Amino acid sequence: MSCTDPIADMLTIIRNGLTANKAKVTVPFSSIKTGICQVLKAEGYISGFDVVDTKPAKTIQIGLKYGTAGESVIHELVRVSTPGHRQYAGSAEIKPVLRGLGIQIISTPKGILSDRDCRKQKLGGEILCVVK
Repeated sequence: MSCTDPIADMLTIIRNGLTANKAKVTVPFSSIKTGICQVLKAEGYISGFDVVDTKPAKTIQIGLKYGTAGESVIHELVRVSTPGHRQYAGSAEIKPVLRGLGIQIISTPKGILSDRDCRKQKLGGEILCVVK
């Protein structure tokens, strides 16, 4: 795993777990990743997550969610802002993804929120990723 972009590593682990039809995946702990997991759970893209106090460092176990026919709930998971090229958007610039069927996860001064919450609270921030 590369240490340059831990959020991209987390998204890749989730994508690989969905491709392999895994029930759970494990990623190294960070507060930003926990915030992303909270948004994914609130929006119904994952079944849940737990912060596990393992040695030598904490990890996050993410429960992946599948539909009735076994298809994954997440069809696309794309990193938008990278360490070398940050992408910011003001509250007026945040538009719905797929007419509201997808979400953007945005890092704001009030924490990590979905694009819907950002529009409600009139907040802008760094666009971390897009989920469809």
